[in-house]
Amino acid sequence: MKQKVVSAIAEHLQLSKKEIEKLIEIPPSEELGDYAFPTFSSAKLLKKAPNQIAQSLVEKIKSKYFEKVEAKGPYINFFVDKKHFASEILKQALKKNFGSTNKKGKIALEHTSLNPNASPHVGRARNSIIGDSIKRILEFQGYEVETYYYVNDVSKQVAMLALEFKGSESFSDLLNLYIKINKKISSSPELEKKVFEMLKKFESQDKQTLSLFKKIVSIALKGQTKILKEFGIEFDKFDYESSHIKSSPLLLKRFEKTGKLFKDENGRFILDESGFGLEEKMRSPMLVLARSNGTGLYVLRDLAYTIDKLKRCKQTFIVLGEDQKLYFEQLKIALNLLGESAPTPIHYSYVLIQDEDKIGKMSTRKGDVVLLEDFMSEARKKAEREIKKRKTSGDAKKIGYGAVKYTMLKNNSNKNIIFNWEQALNFEGNSGPYVQYAYARASSILAKASSSKSKALPAPNKNEISLLKKISDFPLVVEKAEAQLDPSIIAHYSFELAQKFNEFYHSSQVIGSKEEYFRLKITKAFSQTLKNSLNLLGIEAIEKM
Repeated sequence: MKQKVVSAIAEHLQLSKKEIEKLIEIPPSEELGDYAFPTFSSAKLLKKAPNQIAQSLVEKIKSKYFEKVEAKGPYINFFVDKKHFASEILKQALKKNFGSTNKKGKIALEHTSLNPNASPHVGRARNSIIGDSIKRILEFQGYEVETYYYVNDVSKQVAMLALEFKGSESFSDLLNLYIKINKKISSSPELEKKVFEMLKKFESQDKQTLSLFKKIVSIALKGQTKILKEFGIEFDKFDYESSHIKSSPLLLKRFEKTGKLFKDENGRFILDESGFGLEEKMRSPMLVLARSNGTGLYVLRDLAYTIDKLKRCKQTFIVLGEDQKLYFEQLKIALNLLGESAPTPIHYSYVLIQDEDKIGKMSTRKGDVVLLEDFMSEARKKAEREIKKRKTSGDAKKIGYGAVKYTMLKNNSNKNIIFNWEQALNFEGNSGPYVQYAYARASSILAKASSSKSKALPAPNKNEISLLKKISDFPLVVEKAEAQLDPSIIAHYSFELAQKFNEFYHSSQVIGSKEEYFRLKITKAFSQTLKNSLNLLGIEAIEKM
């Protein structure tokens, strides 16, 4: 209906629809209508007072979509024909693809990309949850999206594991093995030399080293992706760091031509990134690309991989922790020096676990972690206990996983999360279970419904129109979430939509009322919209709770 207002004004005013849309306001009270348009910006153009412009336009606007259009000083207030509005919204919202668009284009989205050295912890899971939701939003909008998982199979972490790896270890053994070797290396510089020697052997294609690294990486990758799949997160492409070893020397030659590459006193290849604004963030804006023994560092292979990925797909996004902001800036400068573009980054902050009075950040190296696998198990158990306490029903896994995902996504990505189980599983607060319960409540009403005799649509009451307005916002909400690559916009909308439905539910009898047919249609439209919204968050809609 906002677009109807825009069109009505555009017909009589020399402003583009986009300009008009930016000026449209929601009045502070219902007495002033559903939408308002201020005429101040048109005063210079028309050389008239804003009040005169408002009065003149009101006399010209004629539309079946509005009950009334009136001038109040410099404002034009639009009163929507609520019966017509309800009919239009219900027609759209009852479609399965309500809110989606038919945009074209291919997008590469890289997220997660865990070091293949241990089971993922909850902090890293935020990367996966955000990435998966963004993929869903982009696909809903019509894009062809491929998710990339970059496997760091030439990493120092794998080389460290290789020093202790006996061959019989399982995925669950890797974390303790990694913690053990970390402690040894911290007190033995000689042992760290062996790690770099092993990396040199790998780059030299030593068969025994290649086989050992491959086995460790395979165990880690299978274990990690199995856990994420259980959580509803999967990947389309797996790119291996090792596949870019051969192209790394060629990349160094390209950097030589920029005049920014030099060797330091230790023989390392350094890229001089001074003069690009990094001086305020780091003491010396230099990027080390290769060791003195000739082995390329991770960043060199990451650059080769990024260039290759951009050849495959020009529009690329990457989800990265906030601790990698500076690294990504350096990566972007390096790419620009070569005349290459960089992916669009989506940064996220830390997940802090609240355990009574203790709040802490996780570190795999120190072993100070909460593993995602254990966290998922805890989510199922706590959801089961909550279901029993409430003497209700429901799928504990779907409720538990939904609670975790919703908590991770309702906060803007650049804000830290303090995860609290009580809040996450609160059926009456801003939580996953609250939103899922609203969907289940609507499903229960629809399951009890029989065909109604009266099919007339009455003028909606206050709570009905309030819910219908919130449903009608969905396409614009998705558009905004896509533009900002921000799933928290969808999460907030889901909660507000559930609130509006609960207000409608408590104020309006559906089954057996005179307006049964109309209210069932509203309930069905709500159900379809919320299901679409939850799907964009990677949360399953539950029929019974």
